[in-house]
Amino acid sequence: MVTIEDVIQNLKVRLNPEREKRMRAAYAFALKAHVGQKRRSGDEYIQHSLATALNVAKIGMRSKTIAAALLHDVPEDTDVTLAEIEKEFGQEIAFIVDGVTNLGKIKFRESKEDLYVENLRKMFLAMAQDIRVVIIKLADRLHNMETLNFVSPEKRQRIAKETMEIYTPIANRLGIGEIKIKLEDLSFKFLDPEHYAHIKLISETEFEARKKSIQRAIYELKRELAKEKIKILNIHGRTKSLYRLFKKMELHDMDINKVYDLAGVRVIVPTIASCYETLGIVHKKFRPMVGRIKDYISLPKPNGYQSIHTTIFGPDGKILEIQIRTQKMHDEAEFGIASHWIYSEQKQGWINFLTFRKKKEEIREELAWVKQLREWQVDLGTDNKEFIEGLKLEFFKNHILAFTPKGDIIDLPEDATPIDFAYRVHSEVGNRATGAKADHKMVPLDYKIKNGEMIEIITSKEKKSPNRDWLRFVRTSNAKSTIRKHLKKEGLI
Repeated sequence: MVTIEDVIQNLKVRLNPEREKRMRAAYAFALKAHVGQKRRSGDEYIQHSLATALNVAKIGMRSKTIAAALLHDVPEDTDVTLAEIEKEFGQEIAFIVDGVTNLGKIKFRESKEDLYVENLRKMFLAMAQDIRVVIIKLADRLHNMETLNFVSPEKRQRIAKETMEIYTPIANRLGIGEIKIKLEDLSFKFLDPEHYAHIKLISETEFEARKKSIQRAIYELKRELAKEKIKILNIHGRTKSLYRLFKKMELHDMDINKVYDLAGVRVIVPTIASCYETLGIVHKKFRPMVGRIKDYISLPKPNGYQSIHTTIFGPDGKILEIQIRTQKMHDEAEFGIASHWIYSEQKQGWINFLTFRKKKEEIREELAWVKQLREWQVDLGTDNKEFIEGLKLEFFKNHILAFTPKGDIIDLPEDATPIDFAYRVHSEVGNRATGAKADHKMVPLDYKIKNGEMIEIITSKEKKSPNRDWLRFVRTSNAKSTIRKHLKKEGLI
């Protein structure tokens, strides 16, 4: 059973009397509102509120978000009104609770009806207005998935499916790896129990076989890093999540011997410089596997993930993956956008105010894609079919990063083309495009850009409008809508 003490003890931000008082007051208020209510599991309803708040605390959110998590089901499931919550806890907490309540009304079914699409639109609107609403919703969904065996088999399937298709990609896009992995594995467990059981057995067996090798690798790395006076903040063994392992095995005909990152060692060091020094020491001690070094520090993933990955032949010849990162990178990998609330706590007084203001700007910048999505929704108007298709492509699929010749980073969905790239830079660059280069080599305009490539768009001063044929291969909604807008203006469609 979860208690309010568990929530408070798992806070990652500084606790002061005001914050503690706020959380305890929210707990007392929710406890009274939910009195007599029980979950399908037979637990008191307040257990769900506490579990949601605990999930929120674990990823580093502050007392107002935790208070809202404790109160999130009160307006919907009790006689207490939102106005009463606002009177007791203020406008900010009431706004977050209201946002979560509204998201709770969304049911993601396979229907393409207008109401379904409008609800999806509302979800992204809520995300752009206050990201804390969606963070609480993810924490709420995680506890619901953990207790999913208490609902009917039919409902179980529906909830697991919408979790895998909607909530997991959102957690991934926000960089909250800890919640994303748990949601994926729980969905996998209910959607495909046979494969889940099979992969779980393989994972446990293989990890057990590699355990001694991992322990020895940790021992030897500690010794080598100490010799070179590299400070280790943390070093531990890790294993791949079950669903990610299943997807990787699918790519290799279900052959576990072709999966090189099943298990490994994660090394956390103080600075970026020590990450690269550690990489050199790892390669000096253990033979690296050719072509298996990934530097996500110099080229982060689109959701902000940073780390160095290298695959080595460890002790006893066992293949292991070594991940090297700083503490900040680790927190951001685990907690994503929520980690900004932790790091804004690191300084006090006026400096802390400036730090927090800077972090708020970073959060807004990182969520620029949500703003773009909202603007695109306005451009589309009531075209629900294109909204759904674009959403699946631009939000729920993997993304790549490409560079301009000046070194600016452009975030694009997989299989994006130079024309998509051009329109991301500026609509005029897209309209005037006549050719493209990828890493200084000429490529066709329907070329599929690879992660990390430098793209140069060749333009013409005379050309002022897009080519109608581009609509056949462009991938981004921004490119499609801009091209259509210009073609309609010229009476070409």
